[in-house]
Amino acid sequence: MKLIVENTLEQYEKLFTMPEGQRADYFRYTMMKPFERMWNLMNIPLKAKQTGGYDVLMASQMLGFLDVVKTAAGLQSLQELKSRHITGVVVNTLHTCVEVMRKYDLHVAAQELRFGLYLADEQKLELQKGYCGFGGIPGFIQVTIHPNAYNIPRIPAVIAHEFHHNIRFSYMDWDYGNVTVGDYLIIEGLAESFARELYGDDLLGPWVSSMSEADVRRSMEVIGKALDVKGFGEVSSYMFGDEIAISQGYQPAGLAPFAGYTVGYRTVQSFMKEQGCTIYEATRCSAVEILNGSRLF
Repeated sequence: MKLIVENTLEQYEKLFTMPEGQRADYFRYTMMKPFERMWNLMNIPLKAKQTGGYDVLMASQMLGFLDVVKTAAGLQSLQELKSRHITGVVVNTLHTCVEVMRKYDLHVAAQELRFGLYLADEQKLELQKGYCGFGGIPGFIQVTIHPNAYNIPRIPAVIAHEFHHNIRFSYMDWDYGNVTVGDYLIIEGLAESFARELYGDDLLGPWVSSMSEADVRRSMEVIGKALDVKGFGEVSSYMFGDEIAISQGYQPAGLAPFAGYTVGYRTVQSFMKEQGCTIYEATRCSAVEILNGSRLF
């Protein structure tokens, strides 16, 4: 599998020297164009047919990307990433993931994998400690980050998390309309367990490490009764918690931020312990097998 790492740091440097009125199209047609097939699969055009319509610029900002006109914040983040030699970190991490995938006879259903690192809006990703990623379409990974002391060391782990999504979705079909809470729990639990296997407990994301044990127990109870709830909007309430659910127009379920991620991670970890299997073996198991085999519900 061919690895392609977009030179987004150089692209951002150019973008921040441009007049503000030219930046949106540069972002669309230079920075997002390599990911056009990914965006198309999500029904997001590079540019809306009507002014102010929904397109990749609007979608990316909703996902936490930094607004292209925020020059000062962007240049500060760029400098921090460059000082950390972040491109080398990305390349090394991707090669590690590929080597592990091949060693355990797993695969990604794509001839090439394209990776992009993008700047984030600190406030929009406050609950995520300034970073997040997307890897739900085999062949594409994007990570968005406002670099800080917490998330910089965790870049390899979040890349591994998203890389695992590429693997998992090569073995199963994703259907926004029919995905269940149980399905989504296992997708995220497997991904974070893969990151843990490669990079350890200390670099786990805040989406599985920030909840108190009391909140974990309560979340297990609430989510355990909703495993068959279906549909992305309904499922999102259980996965992301009330604060994000309300902000995105979903019905809150009475849960802390990222409750579903934490429960999913605990479920996969319990499954591997109970069944005596590795994350690589668990990756091939169905959601139902893992939910039942975890003996938590």
